[in-house]
Amino acid sequence: MKVLVADKFEKSGIEGLKAAGCEVVYEPDLKDAALAEALGRTGADVLVVRSTPVTEPMMDAGRLALIVRAGAGYNTIDVQAASRRGIYVSNCPGKNSVAVAELTFGLMIALDRRIPDNVAELQRGKWNKKEYSKSARGLAGSTLGILGFGRIGQEVAKRALGFQMNLVIWSELGVRQNRDSIPVDLPLLLEMRRGQDASRSIQERVSVVNTPAEVAARCDVLTIHLAASPLTKNIVNAGVIDQLKPGAYVINTARADVVDYDALARAVVEKGIRVAVDVYPGEPASATSDYAHPLLGLPGVYGTHHIGASTNQAQEAIAEETVRIVKAYKETGRVPNVVNLAKKSPATHSLIVRHRDQPGVLASLFSKLAGAGINVHEAENLVFETAETAIARINVDREPSATLIDSFRADCAAVFEVKIVALAA
Repeated sequence: MKVLVADKFEKSGIEGLKAAGCEVVYEPDLKDAALAEALGRTGADVLVVRSTPVTEPMMDAGRLALIVRAGAGYNTIDVQAASRRGIYVSNCPGKNSVAVAELTFGLMIALDRRIPDNVAELQRGKWNKKEYSKSARGLAGSTLGILGFGRIGQEVAKRALGFQMNLVIWSELGVRQNRDSIPVDLPLLLEMRRGQDASRSIQERVSVVNTPAEVAARCDVLTIHLAASPLTKNIVNAGVIDQLKPGAYVINTARADVVDYDALARAVVEKGIRVAVDVYPGEPASATSDYAHPLLGLPGVYGTHHIGASTNQAQEAIAEETVRIVKAYKETGRVPNVVNLAKKSPATHSLIVRHRDQPGVLASLFSKLAGAGINVHEAENLVFETAETAIARINVDREPSATLIDSFRADCAAVFEVKIVALAA
């Protein structure tokens, strides 16, 4: 199996792919037409990328079977185009969660203590303790609003409790109804060391609400950890931002698409909102480039260079997970973390067929279904002990006629029984 790695990738990952028996082509600076050309030239079965966009023409240029996003999100990959071509798309969820949570807290503390401004003044040779000794708000006892409660949001929440912050949470994944929805491993619970009841402490310090606007209205610091999707695009809009208290902090280490940056800029000017962002609209595709955005020129706004996942720990974990995905596909044909298989089959009925496990039985069944214009969406064949008999489950797009069902057994002595089951809508 040939693997083309088209982005910077850890040495341990390259070695792991080779140890799994893959032929690895490492060309980390490929983009656009050059990447399409390389896919055709190498005939790669697997493409590994980090931030490099993967487009429909690239898929047509080669013979790809699997695209691995060496990271959590996969919005840089044309997933629909991959699905139309039967190309798996997989990712490495959760492997950068700690890294992003750590950057989030670094930015939070930087906003509160104005650390970048302190450093810049001293680098210019100016001592200004009068300005920077003005009281910071402090994090203990304040309320952190978390939009998005997947792996990263949960890591942020653990750290927030360690900082003695209160939490108000909304999640697009459905953690909306009550505190019991919060994972039991969430709290660090410093209060336990004071002999307080842990469950009561969580009840007092954590709230789960129904809308992003409710989070914004109740928090002192708003941090965003939502995946980019049609449902989350611009979800932190002017209506949400307007709910923030004057002087609140906003941190976005997720995706630029989920926030209305123009509305955020207005809030900086009009309400004294302080902002830290790691992601931007129209980010450069290359690692070094000129870049400007109006938000970054405003006072009280800090920016980092989309480095949320950029720790050695995170990159090693992502490399290890990438190797696991490719190795599993090579050895079993199955793809861990695949993101573009149908969540629900369009099949309406399932045929349950007990039969002798011998050549031609399933071929006969499939031929009859095809002759009747019935499409097979999914199929599996489970073998009984001794491997003499098996049971096939064949999911189809419409109910076969009674005559067709009868013909399965009548025309094949190896078929014992055929049942048909209507699948739930």
